[in-house]
Amino acid sequence: MKTDLKAKLLQHYIKKSGNKGFTLIELLVVVIIIGILAAVALPSMLNQANRARQSAAQSQVGAVNRAQQAYRLEQPKFATDFPGLQIADASTEDYTIEIDAANDADSGEVTAKPIDTGSGLDFYRGCVSVDAATGTTDSSIAEDGAAIPAAGCP
Repeated sequence: MKTDLKAKLLQHYIKKSGNKGFTLIELLVVVIIIGILAAVALPSMLNQANRARQSAAQSQVGAVNRAQQAYRLEQPKFATDFPGLQIADASTEDYTIEIDAANDADSGEVTAKPIDTGSGLDFYRGCVSVDAATGTTDSSIAEDGAAIPAAGCP
């Protein structure tokens, strides 16, 4: 009788091992959950990428502003190009950085324009000005150029 019990037990294990795997319903539930998570996470990730690109543009505009301030200490006017500042073109793969050719002794401007205008990236404008009475320089960066008047630096 012991051998009969062992044989039945072995037959039970052999039959049971053939039912391994996932059902179609279980797989569909997992795919739906992954789809929902991706739909929630993707916009957030894309927004972070744009913020990083904008931060890089602000940093480049700030670097040009600082270079303009250093240039103005040695020269009677602000530089009108990158070689005058003795720095390389500050443009990035997402932004074109341009120094205003109309810079004079009182103020200097730099702009950061997005290369892909449909990407949702903002336009930035930097301004460096000198106070004639004290000889000190002041710099600012405005998003979309809104805080700086279009006709020149404040």
